Amino acid sequence: MNRKNTKEKICAFYASDYHFEMISLPYIKNKMEKESEVVILTENDLEETMKTFLTKINFKEDKKEEILKLNWKSNDLEKFKEIKAKADKEKDMVIFIKGKENYIHNVNQNIEKWIPEEKHVKIIDCYEIEEIGDRLDNVMDQYQKVLGTSGEKEIEKI
Repeated sequence: MNRKNTKEKICAFYASDYHFEMISLPYIKNKMEKESEVVILTENDLEETMKTFLTKINFKEDKKEEILKLNWKSNDLEKFKEIKAKADKEKDMVIFIKGKENYIHNVNQNIEKWIPEEKHVKIIDCYEIEEIGDRLDNVMDQYQKVLGTSGEKEIEKI
């Protein structure tokens, strides 16, 4: 199997936990259907908001259960161990990093230590829009793509 050797970086912006879930869930579902490994690193626990959100959407029950198994809690050490184990599999991996700018920066530094370069990993840095404010353009300049409810988009097209 010939694999890409890269860590692709994408950005996303959210206004609340529910907004983050609304943006990310269709993308997560799609990646899970393609059998990609998905990990959610979050500064705050999202388990309860995700349970509530899933009761309001039209997914089959088995998909909802599969999505809840992703571990929406804020427990980075456990998740870094999970990332290391999943990186050893021959699957693509998507890692969501949701939180304040400093949290995103620190987690990205740690990911570099935990994931070998030869693994294909898509990292989606999810910024709190209120914290970013008028620096949105500066943040977006660091990325080639942005994630929205309709999926990944080239930033030039926005």
